[in-house]
Amino acid sequence: MNWAIITAVIVLAALLAVFLSYEKQTVNTKEISLIATMATLAAVLRVPFSAIISVQPTTFIVMLTGYVFGARAGFMVGAIGALVSNIFLGHGPWTPWQMLAWGLAGWTMGLLGQRQKGFNFSLFVFLGFLWGYLFGWIMNLWHWLGFVYPLTFKTFMATYLISIPADTLHSAGNVVFTLIFGKTLYTILTRYKAKISYVKLDKF
Repeated sequence: MNWAIITAVIVLAALLAVFLSYEKQTVNTKEISLIATMATLAAVLRVPFSAIISVQPTTFIVMLTGYVFGARAGFMVGAIGALVSNIFLGHGPWTPWQMLAWGLAGWTMGLLGQRQKGFNFSLFVFLGFLWGYLFGWIMNLWHWLGFVYPLTFKTFMATYLISIPADTLHSAGNVVFTLIFGKTLYTILTRYKAKISYVKLDKF
């Protein structure tokens, strides 16, 4: 049984279901413009950092978008940002998994943002650090299923242990980007949200 193909189909089906659900909902032009802008920003800023292993601002931007504008916007920015950035960096079987991983990062932060008053900076820094590892763990699963043989607990643990340095760099990068740009970008996004009277529609 080829688990790589099976899981790829499941991931693609899940992404398709989300996009179809989004398509069926009432979405105003302001929300579409927001998602397009933030997804482009996340994608474009990923490209110059591709020379540094695992360090890029995409996760930080996706998380903050979800935190301010809600789960739906966060997921769409994460998924589209991965899709667009890989036009420059290269598409492959990893693209759907990246779309899912970054989409989930934006979605979970959107759920958190609903329950917070203002910017919980310390919590955001912690979750940025955590999502550096969570993103890596999701991608590790794809790598293990697709490229490692045999699929045993030993090879599973080895795959995850080997990725620790890269995942740590990702986490550290998220923390650094948040410390430097977090409060400023949060202020800009909240002002934009207030200006356009953005209404969050968080449920798919």
